[in-house]
Amino acid sequence: MTDKIKMTTPLVEMDGDEMTRILWKMIKDELLLPYVDLKTEYYDLGLEHRNDTNDQVTLDSAEATKKYGVAVKCATITPNAARMTEYHLKEMWKSPNGTIRAALDGTVFRAPIVVKGIEPCVRNWEKPITLARHAYGDVYKNTEIKVPGPGKAELVFTAQDGTEIRETIHNFTGSGILQGIHNTDESIRSFAKACFNFALDTKQDLWFATKDTISKKYDHNFKDIFQEIYDAEYKDSFEAAGIEYFYTLIDDAVARVMKAKGGFIWACKNYDGDVMSDMVSSAFGSLAMMTSVLVSPSGVYEYEAAHGTVQRHYYKHLQGEETSTNSVATIFAWTGALRKRGELDGIRELMEFADKLEKATVQTIEEGKMTKDLALITSLQDVTVLNSEDFIKAIRDTFEKNRA
Repeated sequence: MTDKIKMTTPLVEMDGDEMTRILWKMIKDELLLPYVDLKTEYYDLGLEHRNDTNDQVTLDSAEATKKYGVAVKCATITPNAARMTEYHLKEMWKSPNGTIRAALDGTVFRAPIVVKGIEPCVRNWEKPITLARHAYGDVYKNTEIKVPGPGKAELVFTAQDGTEIRETIHNFTGSGILQGIHNTDESIRSFAKACFNFALDTKQDLWFATKDTISKKYDHNFKDIFQEIYDAEYKDSFEAAGIEYFYTLIDDAVARVMKAKGGFIWACKNYDGDVMSDMVSSAFGSLAMMTSVLVSPSGVYEYEAAHGTVQRHYYKHLQGEETSTNSVATIFAWTGALRKRGELDGIRELMEFADKLEKATVQTIEEGKMTKDLALITSLQDVTVLNSEDFIKAIRDTFEKNRA
């Protein structure tokens, strides 16, 4: 065995829940620790530990990310009522992703991992579609009230000088629900600039879509800020690069995306981006075949697997049954973080290792060795369906073969 690749600065490592937590350890043991002298600052974001620390561990991991500049995150549970009971939670803790995104005020860029033999469901998609998701505010930082009975609901803003702006939301004649959401101009500007910069870096057209015809102040504010920044700072660069920025309504964007060839960035508000990235990744093949990186305005990067914790497989695993869980997105979260760490620290070997591990992962699938989710949709013939662990071991074999 040659000497392991040395790291100078740690990555922030955020461990997660259920089946993805099992895969996390397998990936480290089989694909990373044999080759890299892995330096990480470890945070356990498993639901039990979040509950034990009153979710302080999530805030701590976000602060560490600001300090070190690069993080890698496993999938985590966002609890609902059923999880409250199952995990004996003190309260229904918020989405860790939402908490981290709010702390870093970043934009999430998600793109499908394209491999031969996994053709998109949408026949005309020839190139990947990158989803740019605003990662602050809206329903992820909401305040909600269950209205018990008749009464008046108002939206009130009290300025620092004591003056008030007051709007009636609804006069309730019976019970109901209320939700208050917000965003900040500063965060929207960061989002816009991140999208414009990413478009220039990757030489791709940028689409942005909201529903400003219905939301004439909230969504319209997003539209206006994007347009102002584009006109003032990016128009000339976009024209010089031969790329285009345009705004359209979210429903029009959905219709256009289905007819497009791909190869562009689609920027969405927080919730739209959450939903549409799942639609795009699933249509390209699988939620487990998606890269996801949160980029903050200060140049901090958090790489994650953009899917759930694969609860169903975890319960099978606990009963001793074999699972065939796709670990590609989690592997690419690690490679993305290691490559960025190498880039920031000037460690070429670390960047090359990340490239080679990604190549070995794709090559393993293209050679017909894959997990069950991909075997069900591949156009390749006579494929070998591997269990969770054997798939990771097959990637290691490919990696070793390529090294030799």
